[in-house]
Amino acid sequence: MTHTADATPAAEAMFAADRASRGLGIELLEQGEGTAVLRMTVTPAMVNGHGIAHGGYVFLLADSAFACACNSHGPVTVAAGADITFVAPAHEGDVLVARAEERVRYGRSGVYDVSVRRGDEVMAEFRGRSRSIGSTRPEESA
Repeated sequence: MTHTADATPAAEAMFAADRASRGLGIELLEQGEGTAVLRMTVTPAMVNGHGIAHGGYVFLLADSAFACACNSHGPVTVAAGADITFVAPAHEGDVLVARAEERVRYGRSGVYDVSVRRGDEVMAEFRGRSRSIGSTRPEESA
């Protein structure tokens, strides 16, 4: 992982415990305050009946980048909602990179945009809305 100047331990710890994302081979490449970059290779198990990457996997990659970005501030933060626009199909073997960027935080809420790309080509655009639900992680309060 590449640490940006403002890398945060909260998001790194959250991703390290994210068995769903890591189990699919998703890698955290960069992480900073309100930002994250993750990478995933489309495997044969991720391809649907049309021969393209199932949208759920593309959404999961974008959602994981969103989670790393919105949890970079420290409090436990979850998705309050999200939507995605699929722009182009991904195929088996494609390497997808999701770049999440914070747009605004207000009170306990925030808005984040994630672009999923294959090289220079945009595959999907995701917008996530976050909500902080606590001041510490569960393991820190035990």
